[in-house]
Amino acid sequence: MTEKKTVRDWMDLASKELKGSDPQDLVWQTPEGIPVKPLYTEEDLEGIGHLGTLPGFEPFLRGPRATMYAGRPWTIRQYAGFSTAEESNAFYRKALAAGQQGVSVAFDLATHRGYDSDHPRVVGDVGKAGVAIDSVEDMKILFDGIPLEQISVSMTMNGAVIPILANFIVAGEEQGVPRAKLSGTIQNDILKEFMVRNTYIYPPEPSMRIIADIIEYTAKEMPKFNSISISGYHMQEAGATLVQELAFTLADGREYVRAALKKGLDVDAFAGRLSFFFAIGMNFFMEAAKLRAARLLWSRIMTEFQPKKASSLMLRTHCQTSGVSLQEQDPYNNIVRTAFEAMSAALGGTQSLHTNSFDEAIALPTEFSARIARNTQLILQHETGVTKVVDPLAGSYYVESLTNELATRAWEIIERIEAEGGMTAAVDKGLPKRMIEEAATRRQAAVDRGDEVIVGVNKFRLENEDDIEILDIDNKAVRESQIARIERTRRQRDPQRAQETLDALREVARTGEGNILEAAVEAARARATLGEISDALREAFGDHEAEPKVVRQVYGPAYEGEPEYETLVQRLSDFASSLGETPRVLVAKLGQDGHDRGAKVIASAFGDIGFDVIAGPLFQTPEEAADLAVKNKVHVVGMSSLAAGHKTLAPQLVEALKARGASDVIVVVGGVIPRQDYQFLKDAGVSAIFGPGSNVLDAARSVLDLIAGRRRNVA
Repeated sequence: MTEKKTVRDWMDLASKELKGSDPQDLVWQTPEGIPVKPLYTEEDLEGIGHLGTLPGFEPFLRGPRATMYAGRPWTIRQYAGFSTAEESNAFYRKALAAGQQGVSVAFDLATHRGYDSDHPRVVGDVGKAGVAIDSVEDMKILFDGIPLEQISVSMTMNGAVIPILANFIVAGEEQGVPRAKLSGTIQNDILKEFMVRNTYIYPPEPSMRIIADIIEYTAKEMPKFNSISISGYHMQEAGATLVQELAFTLADGREYVRAALKKGLDVDAFAGRLSFFFAIGMNFFMEAAKLRAARLLWSRIMTEFQPKKASSLMLRTHCQTSGVSLQEQDPYNNIVRTAFEAMSAALGGTQSLHTNSFDEAIALPTEFSARIARNTQLILQHETGVTKVVDPLAGSYYVESLTNELATRAWEIIERIEAEGGMTAAVDKGLPKRMIEEAATRRQAAVDRGDEVIVGVNKFRLENEDDIEILDIDNKAVRESQIARIERTRRQRDPQRAQETLDALREVARTGEGNILEAAVEAARARATLGEISDALREAFGDHEAEPKVVRQVYGPAYEGEPEYETLVQRLSDFASSLGETPRVLVAKLGQDGHDRGAKVIASAFGDIGFDVIAGPLFQTPEEAADLAVKNKVHVVGMSSLAAGHKTLAPQLVEALKARGASDVIVVVGGVIPRQDYQFLKDAGVSAIFGPGSNVLDAARSVLDLIAGRRRNVA
């Protein structure tokens, strides 16, 4: 019989293979600070309490259902929406015919922020990055020919959640489907918006009341509908580590449960219809372990509320493959990335899944790229065999150890949040936002340094890249068609009835008596528009305005001692001395695009390098940004764009600066910008464009070159 080998034996053999080096040198430190060893054994499972549990039973770590995919595969739910309701409806119907099993709606940013398409602040946003919905009439067109009593509908909506859900309910009724038969999910997760995505409208306290009213209404009126999807997805997209994503998402969930209980609801009346939403990135095994850890921790959290039903302890989740892992460079690599991420989500036990299209780092997905993304899931379900066994990673020394490590570290953060007074208090203090922004900046430095390899971006890069077909939305035409429909709706409605319902809604919001969603359904039925309903609530609650803050001394210390970085810092310092002042940069976010990861990373890194950086507030018009630039006498305005509004907003910014006598101010643009648009922007007066995957040090050098060149030309 062969003698059993020990870890010591392995260490000796490994050392020989490494020619005398210590195998401990192979330990990988993840961004979460988790040391990943090259070898895991049964010794790593000692003391782990969750081993031996079964799927379908508490704490549901191995899955919420006993048979999982062996009984029924996850739902294929592709997130989509663009341009008009007509265009999006045609897309949904084709996707459903091709094997998609549910509809997930992406709304444009004007809709997210509670503005009708005719509002002057949303000129560059209408129909971009989602579908424009202004009233019940748009919602009816969106779901025309889609049987809402059979098809589950997921809606990613938070800020304008009240008018969107009200319009959906009324559209269902007028299609002949009572609200009790409507199935699906509304995201309704506002705390996450205050941390990362920023499509908020109202301050935190009234926003929490809106959430509680929706939970109350759906618990009583919509038994098949999930009242909230507690989202970690946007946290990871904004730069959160997996531990942070896990901790903040579950802490948000705990806060929402408490808000519902304050309304007097029984925990078992709503807990079973809370759902979660996680991102799945490229750390394959850790992402699968994250989903398992999430179920373990949620069961622990829900036990505090003493539910009578075991199902109230159960975490159910939708997942989406990562958007931030997708790259503009060598874009067909993104198909491979998405396939690995989808496999990880399946092995982790997701209940539904969206797979991103390979072109989403460049533009909105085309029908061609969306088909590949959908077929990725169909192949996974039907050709790989992963659906045949429940929780196939169970018992893995590595995965079980990772599951325990993630749960332990996330719980430490959750307890820290509790010590701050809960998630609402922590958000008010800016704690989660600061932690996420520090993590995002740290990761950007690792990518720029090449410590984290991204194939085709900072290693194995092609000289000549393929041009791919992109979807370009005619923003002007979409806005004009939306305005025409709004005007028609207002002409045809009973104006007195519409005003009465808006007055009643405002009163419910002001007094706290009654249910906000119930009142909004009446307003939607009377054809009050999304903007009018949102404004009624604005009058009662006010607007939330975030103060722009930038983390410092994260990017710079990551480069400490690096000659490339030190040379740039010294060059900037020398130039500032010759200029007589420090080069000043305004990082601007225009339109309703609240995705500010890129803007915050640039502001933080440029500040560490030595630029005088002004972080502009979110949601500025080009004119407001130009005023801020002139007031602060900046040399450069850097416009960050991730929502396809650049072709409208960047030229307007250039013209606004000229109108204020500041044509010498350099305008650069960074973000998700197709290369096909570069010449258009340059012709409009943009001096430089930094697309996805741009190295921050290279961008800083280019900006300094532009300032120096402009000074020479003036001299």
